[in-house]
Amino acid sequence: MMNETAPTEFLILGFSGLQELQLLLFFIFLVTYICILLGNISILTVACLDPQLHTPMYFFLGNLSFLDICYTTTNVPQILVHLMAQKKSITYAGCATQLYFFVSFVGTECILLAAMAYDRFAAICHPSKYIFIMKKAFCVQLSGACWAGGFFNSALHTYFAFHLPFCGTNQINYFFCDIPPLLKLSCGDTSANEITLLVAGIFIGWTPFVCIVLSYIYIISTIMKIQSNEGRIKAFSTCTSHLTIVILYYGSAIFTYVRPISTYSLEKDRLISVLYSIVTPMLNPLIYTFRNKDIKNALKKIFLRALYLR
Repeated sequence: MMNETAPTEFLILGFSGLQELQLLLFFIFLVTYICILLGNISILTVACLDPQLHTPMYFFLGNLSFLDICYTTTNVPQILVHLMAQKKSITYAGCATQLYFFVSFVGTECILLAAMAYDRFAAICHPSKYIFIMKKAFCVQLSGACWAGGFFNSALHTYFAFHLPFCGTNQINYFFCDIPPLLKLSCGDTSANEITLLVAGIFIGWTPFVCIVLSYIYIISTIMKIQSNEGRIKAFSTCTSHLTIVILYYGSAIFTYVRPISTYSLEKDRLISVLYSIVTPMLNPLIYTFRNKDIKNALKKIFLRALYLR
C-alpha cells in the first residue's frame, strides 16, 4: 500500500478556519455524539430485551442502530480531538483504517435500508405469507449480505485510494479521511477511482435505492386498496419512519459519492457529509421513537422495571 510518494501523515483542516468557535463546536459535537450513543443504544437495548420486538422489523432496526453507532464512532471522536489539539493530524495507516471502516458502514447502511424496505413490502403486500417470507434464518442471511456487501465495497475503494500518489500537500480540507478529499489531494490519475465510485455507486447506492422506490410503489398501491381510512393510516404509519430516514440518508450520501470528481466542492461537500454521517444517526432514534408506539411502550416497561428493582 505504501509507496515512495506516500506521506507519513495527513493534516485534517476541518474547522481550522473557525478558531474562535473551536470550543463551542467541541461541545456541540460532544453533545451530538452522546445523543447518538444514548439514542441508538436505547433502541438496541429494547429490541433485545422486549420479546414483543423480536420481529424482522426490529431486527433490522437494531442493525441500523448498531451501524449508526459504528460509523459515527469512526469520525466524531477524532473530530473532538482535533477541535482541541494544536496539531490536527492523522497517520497514513490511521487514515486508511478510518476510510475503510467509514465507507464500509456507509455502504452497509445503503443496502440495509433496502432490506428494511423489503421487510415492509412483505408485511403490507403479503401479510398472510409474511412469517414464511421473513423467517429468522432469512433475516440473518439478508443482514449478513448487507454487511458483507458494505465491507467488500469499501475494500475496493480503500485499495485504489491508497495506491494513488500523494506528492503534493498532505492537508485534507475535510473533517475526516473520505474518498472525495483524498482524490482531490492526489497528484496522480484518479480515473480508476472514479470508475470504481461509479460502478459501486450503481450497485451499492442506486440499485438499493431503486429497490426501495419499487417497494414503496407496491406498498402505496396496496395501502390505497384498503377500504377504511384508519386502516390506510395504520398501514402507512409503519413505513413513515423508514421513508424519512431513506430521504435524509440517500439524498446526502448519493450527492457525496455518485458524481464526477470535477464537480466536487469540498467546502460544500463537508457540510453535506455532516448531514449523513452525524445528523442523520442522531435523528434516527428520535424518528423511530416518536412515531413508534411499540418502542415507546418497551422503553416505559424497561424504565419502570428498573425503578421497581431499585
